[in-house]
Amino acid sequence: MTRAQVIVVGGGNAALCAAIAAAGEGARVTLLERAPEALRGGNSRFTAGAMRVVYGGVEDLKKLMPDLTEGEIARTDFGSYSAGDFYDDLGRVTHYRTDPALAEVLVEQSFDTLAWMHGEGVRFLPLYGRQSYEVDGRVRFWGGLTVEAWGGGPGLVDALTDIAGKKGVIIRYGTRATALVRDRGRVTGVQVESDEGQDRYHADAVVLACGGFESSPTWRARYLGPGWDLARVRGTRFNTGDGIQMAVDIGAAARGHYSGCHAVGWDLNAPEYGDLAVGDGFQKHSYPLGIMVNNRGERFLDEGADFRNYTYAKYGAEILAQPQQAAWQIFDSKVSGMLRDEYRIREVTKVQADDLETLARKMEGVDAARLLSTIAEFNKAVDTAVPFDPTVRDGRGTPGLAVPKTNWANPLDTPPFEAYGVTCGITFTFGGLHVDAHARVIAQTGEPIPGLFAAGELVGGLFYFNYPGGTGLTSGAVFGRVAGRGAAAVT
Repeated sequence: MTRAQVIVVGGGNAALCAAIAAAGEGARVTLLERAPEALRGGNSRFTAGAMRVVYGGVEDLKKLMPDLTEGEIARTDFGSYSAGDFYDDLGRVTHYRTDPALAEVLVEQSFDTLAWMHGEGVRFLPLYGRQSYEVDGRVRFWGGLTVEAWGGGPGLVDALTDIAGKKGVIIRYGTRATALVRDRGRVTGVQVESDEGQDRYHADAVVLACGGFESSPTWRARYLGPGWDLARVRGTRFNTGDGIQMAVDIGAAARGHYSGCHAVGWDLNAPEYGDLAVGDGFQKHSYPLGIMVNNRGERFLDEGADFRNYTYAKYGAEILAQPQQAAWQIFDSKVSGMLRDEYRIREVTKVQADDLETLARKMEGVDAARLLSTIAEFNKAVDTAVPFDPTVRDGRGTPGLAVPKTNWANPLDTPPFEAYGVTCGITFTFGGLHVDAHARVIAQTGEPIPGLFAAGELVGGLFYFNYPGGTGLTSGAVFGRVAGRGAAAVT
C-alpha cells in the first residue's frame, strides 16, 4: 500500500499535532517551519499551556494527569466541566456566532484529543498557579479551566517536537511556504523559500497550520481597523497571514470575524513582538481583583463582569481604544498576595506607594486628581455587605456607578498600593479560512479543495468577538489531529 506524502506548514501545537497524527496513520510527513530552529514553535511556545477540556470529575483528570497524588486530590476541589458547559461558554462569549459543526468537533473531541496527546507522551498537570484560589482551606478551581501542559507552552512544543521526531517526521526550519501547487484542481505540494533559495515540495496532501495575520501591522490595520497597527504582538513575529493568502490565491473561501481578534492586557513597556525569555509573563490578568483606569484617571470597563477566562481576550481591544493605548491596574494589599505570578517578573511596569496620593503622582501620564476622585467614588459604592469570594461570581458590586464592577469589588483602602501599566497585546486573529468538520479547506464554490486541510489559528468561523480561555491550544490540537488523519488518508 502506498504511503501518503503529507506536508504540514507551520511549527506550533496545531502543526505538530497534525504531523504526529498523520505519521501515526502511516504517512511520510515533512513539516515546514518558517522560523529558525531557535525561534520555533509559533504562538504555542509563548502560551502558558492552558487547555480547556471536558471532564466529568477527578477520575477523568487522573487519566490525563496520572501523577496526581492522593494529597492533592484530598485538598483540591477540581469540580467538573461538562460538554454542555463548554458549549454554553463558547456560545455565550461568541454571541452564538460560532459554527455549530466546528464547535461540536472541538467540544466532543477535546477530552479524547488530550488523552491521545498524553498517550503519545505529552504530560499535563493542574493549572494551580493561574486558575485556583484557596478558600477555607481548600484549593478551588474556577472558570472551567483546570489543565495545563507540563512546562507551559515551551514544554508543550518541546514534547510534541520530540514525539514527531520519534515518528519520523522531517522538520525543515527556516523554510517559508509561499504558494500552493496544484494539478487538475488538486493540491499537490508547496513552493518554498529558504536560505538555499526556492524549491518545491511534492505532497499528496497539505495541512496549513501556520497561524493568523496578527504579526503583520498592515493586515491588522486593514482588517482590524485604525490603531491596530500600534498593538504589541504577544507571540511569534512569523504569523503574517501566509497560509490564508496561499489558500485564498487558489480559490479558498475566507471566513469568520476578520475584524476581531484575541487581545489582552499586556505590559506597557513590552517589546513589539514576544520575548521567549519572558514568554507569557508580560500578560496582566488579575484585574478582576482591582480596578483599571486610563490616563484620564477614569475606569472604562467592568473588571468583574465575569471570570477572567471570559473577558481577558476582549479587554485588550478596550485598552487599545484608550488615550495613548494605555491603562493602569490598581490593587491594595488585601489582594496583592493573590495576584498571578506574572506580576512578580523583573520586566514589569509597576509603581507602589503607601498612600493613594503618592501612587497617583507616580503613575506617569495619568490625571492624578481625577484618579483620586475615581477611587473615592469607587470605594464609596462597594457593597461590602456581600461577602468576597474569588472562586465564584460573588455579586459583590458597586451599585450606582456609571461603569459598574459586577463582582469581586473591594475598596482600595489598605496600603501599600500597587499600580501596573498595561497596553494591548494581540494574540491571534479570528478571521481565517472556511474549514469543515473534517478540517478540509472549502473553496468559494462551497466544495472541499482536494488535498488541502487546515488547523489552528487560521481556521475561521470558530471564534467571534471573544474566546473562552484555554480554547486556542485545545482547538489547535483537536483540528490538527483531525487534519493530520484526513491528510494521511489521501492517496
